[in-house]
Amino acid sequence: MASSLTKDSVSPGTPGSEKTFFGHPRGLATLFMTEMWERFSYYGMRALLPLYLVAPGGLGLSAGTATAIYSVYLSLVYLLTMPGGWFGDRVWGPRKTVAVAGGIIMLGHLTLALPSSGTFYAGLGLVAIGSGLLKANISTMVGQLYQGPDDPRRDGGFTVFYMGINLGAFAAPLIIGTIGESVNWHLGFALAAVGMGLGVTQFLLGSRHLDPASSVVPKPLTHQERASTLRKAALWAGIAVVAYAALGLSGNYTLNWVLVPLTLLGVIVPVMVIARIKRDKDLDRAEQSKMSAYIWFFVAAAIFWMIYDQGGSTLSIFADSSAENSVFGWEFPVSWYQSVNPVLIMALAPVFAWIWLALNRRGKEPSTIVKFASGLVLVGVSFFLFLAPLSIAEGGHKAAALWLVAIYFTQTVGELLLSPVGLSVTTKMAPAKYASQMMGVWFLAVTAGDATTGLLSIAGVDLNKTGVVAMEATLAVLAGVAVWMYRKKVKALMGDVR
Repeated sequence: MASSLTKDSVSPGTPGSEKTFFGHPRGLATLFMTEMWERFSYYGMRALLPLYLVAPGGLGLSAGTATAIYSVYLSLVYLLTMPGGWFGDRVWGPRKTVAVAGGIIMLGHLTLALPSSGTFYAGLGLVAIGSGLLKANISTMVGQLYQGPDDPRRDGGFTVFYMGINLGAFAAPLIIGTIGESVNWHLGFALAAVGMGLGVTQFLLGSRHLDPASSVVPKPLTHQERASTLRKAALWAGIAVVAYAALGLSGNYTLNWVLVPLTLLGVIVPVMVIARIKRDKDLDRAEQSKMSAYIWFFVAAAIFWMIYDQGGSTLSIFADSSAENSVFGWEFPVSWYQSVNPVLIMALAPVFAWIWLALNRRGKEPSTIVKFASGLVLVGVSFFLFLAPLSIAEGGHKAAALWLVAIYFTQTVGELLLSPVGLSVTTKMAPAKYASQMMGVWFLAVTAGDATTGLLSIAGVDLNKTGVVAMEATLAVLAGVAVWMYRKKVKALMGDVR
């Protein structure tokens, strides 16, 4: 990345004399590399996780239990972004929170690398906690590099940052996945720790280029608030320790005693947060109306992510057991499928951006609601496509790899229609009182979707059965059609937001 840094040949202190990163503040390089290495470690571990859980040389669990663990883990990562943002705002400030988060993630991957099922689950918990802390705060620091929302470089800076996410996500399955599957599972998890270690090291070395505001705690806790928070945390931690100690000593403890409460939490918390905001009497009539419209987007997004995130669990486990994972006779590791989405994102995102601009100039760009509905329909279509390889496998044959690539392609196009729009509409429709919290609310849609998948798996539903897949596909398509049919009502509720 050093070759992309330039320095104008003018005297120090002169505007334009500072080093830049593709024309952006030098601090963007620090955050770009931090996020790239964090995503490298996260997606590398994620690609290995369901395969390790079902492998005879791994934990040897059933596909249903593996899917439940995977789904609960993902839902926790996104659920913890809200307390992660709270820590950055009230306790440590964004810079310190990200540094600590990176250390927790690295420790989590090292714990995963230990050959013990007990420490494995502790490692998953550490990675989830660290990811929640980091995810909520690193984007805040990107925004702090620019002079307010009207800085013309701001959108481009977030685009460059987004490329770091996808570069890390693309490379991880190819490297960590190959080592984990072909050499040793735990060596793969250790390699994820190395990646995060590199990210933390360069973050600490390059943090001098970040905006000074990143070290400031925006709204520090008062002494009374700090004491109250510690008391409540100690109380809940004590209750959990006593309850699980009693279960263990009585001999009644099973994995479901952890999975079920965490999964229910992933469904209940999003509902409670949305309900609390909706009932807030401080919101004026226009804000209340926008929140009513936002509920449509939230529920639809939860359905979308419920299906989309099964690309790393249901589809991956299917590929491991029932797909011909080869191209022209050349076999590749199953984890490589997880690189399909990020490479398609990098290839297609600029194309979509160009298409929207071209249509906008002609006054024909689809509305937010139409884009959202289309994304939902496409994720449903991806699971209708999934019915073909499932039928082939049920006939006793191996399904071709291209079937899975087609599914990931369809889901990626759906993501490009729904995800950026969802992020945008969340910021536009956020009540003033909850402006800084609403991005966390958007992530709760992912939590709700993944937690629903977890609940289905815990309940014994086989997500690799044609009937279940067809039902999920139908649900997504019907949800997309419903959003489109009621678009005028939703548009009216949105008020001045377009």
